Amino acid sequence: MSLKSSTLRTASIVTAACAASLVLSLVPAHANSATPSSGPTGAVAQETANVERPQGQPGPLKTPGPLKTAGPLKAPAAKNTFSAAATAAESTPAPVTRSAVIARAMTWVNAKVPYSQSSYREGYRTDCSGLVSMAWNLGTNAWTGNLDTYANRISKSELRKGDMLLFHNAANPVSGSHVVLFESWTDSSMTSYVGIEQTPPHAVRRVIPYSYFNNAGSYIPYRYKNIVEDQIVAPSKVHLEVVGADGAMWNTDGDYAAGEWTGSWTSLGGSGLKGLTSVVTGNTMHVYAIGSGGRVYTKDANYATGQWSGDWVEVPGSIEGVTSLSASVTGNKVHLNAVGSNGAMWATDGDYAAGEWTGSWTSLGGSGLKALASVVTGNTMHVYAIGSGGRVYTKDANYTTGQWTADWAEVPGNISGATALTAAATGNKVHLEAIGADGAMWNTDGDYAAGEWTGSWTSLGGSGLKALASAVTGNTMHVYAIGSGGRVYTKDANYTTGQWSADWAEIPGNAAGAIALTASVTK
Repeated sequence: MSLKSSTLRTASIVTAACAASLVLSLVPAHANSATPSSGPTGAVAQETANVERPQGQPGPLKTPGPLKTAGPLKAPAAKNTFSAAATAAESTPAPVTRSAVIARAMTWVNAKVPYSQSSYREGYRTDCSGLVSMAWNLGTNAWTGNLDTYANRISKSELRKGDMLLFHNAANPVSGSHVVLFESWTDSSMTSYVGIEQTPPHAVRRVIPYSYFNNAGSYIPYRYKNIVEDQIVAPSKVHLEVVGADGAMWNTDGDYAAGEWTGSWTSLGGSGLKGLTSVVTGNTMHVYAIGSGGRVYTKDANYATGQWSGDWVEVPGSIEGVTSLSASVTGNKVHLNAVGSNGAMWATDGDYAAGEWTGSWTSLGGSGLKALASVVTGNTMHVYAIGSGGRVYTKDANYTTGQWTADWAEVPGNISGATALTAAATGNKVHLEAIGADGAMWNTDGDYAAGEWTGSWTSLGGSGLKALASAVTGNTMHVYAIGSGGRVYTKDANYTTGQWSADWAEIPGNAAGAIALTASVTK
């Protein structure tokens, strides 16, 4: 509705309530005190009564007026006036990145800015539409009746960080219009999301059921016309861990952007370790190791702080007799797979945003399995296993539908005698490497978008290889192998040029006696 409507003249606007305060009975049990554990502070512990909260007057940014003096200096009355500079800014809103939108909104959350339709902070009205105006850096105070003019309508599935969910009740704005900034889905079901909103008593960041606690059918997703994508910094740092001859874990790092390795290996403790796997959530690497009695332990490296966790901690679930591990990640959820003492595959999941594990291991079948590898394309994890006769099989977990494929299926190509596996992905293409019966590395590729495999395995050389790991930086896959004397070697596949490096090269640092390895990548 136009602001020039006879029923909504600027001079009389006390309209479009930001009635975001909620009736407790409408809040799902999971949403009470739902502060996302992965983010900054700011979510309220419980909701307040549902009351009308009119928005303030739309218009330019508010700034303090100039001092007026007549004779001796007098303290001016405390008030705000419209500034010419702010009025000019209204016509030229600057582009803003998705991360900047969230960062700007979080300044109000962290400061617990009180809700008000008549107060201003840095020129922006401190109600729901004022917060969005500020976060989008509009340079003006919009309201729920015209925020859509700054944005394009999108679908639910298109919602991304920095978009908004807008409810404007045009028939009776005072009865409860509102707007919320979208940050992220809480999981693949898209039934709840992390949102940022200005609501009594103050700005909050919290989990919200889609599309809102009440009037859910009236909230419409929009995307700001001047939002720009965050610059993606391609991960370039590889963290390579091995189990040494002493049964402890050792680490070295390679920076592919700088073209250099640490040049030494550092012990990170542990004893009697037999196998490794690792994944990254955010900027933290989680390493999992098979220890005494075939039990599974974990240790973290936080690359934002530069710190490792102090001790190895057992993964909940009390599994024993594990002989092989693999891990993959979707969002903040780690999917950990193991070959158990019965030769079947077992799985457990860890949610690092919620800070909890499933607490049990579930059998996913198979028999006589000897090694595992896994990788994710889209929201599907593909697990690969060496089975009877050294043949290679696969099984998928689709985390959008929550379903595993029923059976193990053999990877095309008729390889046999395989003793170790690793898998990596570039886009929807999976690159699967195996150590064959001849001790060399063999490769095959699967295109999950096209639904097809190469159908053959190609030798990539090497001899006497005993274990494999792989990681991707940019469009290049780096494969690491334990070779003669337990020394560690690497070979690259550049999928931009379609070329493999000619030779295996030893990783600097003179490692020897290594029996297992894993690799992960951070920025």
